[in-house]
Amino acid sequence: MSRMAKQELLASIQDRYQGSSKKDKGRILDEFIAVTGHHRKHGIRLLGRLGEAADQVTGVKGRRIYDEAVREAVILVWEASDRICGKRLKAALPHLVESMERH
Repeated sequence: MSRMAKQELLASIQDRYQGSSKKDKGRILDEFIAVTGHHRKHGIRLLGRLGEAADQVTGVKGRRIYDEAVREAVILVWEASDRICGKRLKAALPHLVESMERH
């Protein structure tokens, strides 16, 4: 099934899906999965989106894209801190930057 055909199918059943009961949503989802070949969870996400958001399949929700200069600076600090995990790096970042500026 082509991408355009999948989008047309999605648009045609999305309103019906969103206005249905939980039991009916399961049936609609089963039909959608059988026709498109999508994974079940992906089908739930697609059918649950509203309006133009359904047409725009984006990357991971909440992921930020940084430019190359920021990325290189973070990598430098990360390696200087012996590659600690992100959670600890975030907490230590102000101290590490201050220390690196002094040196």
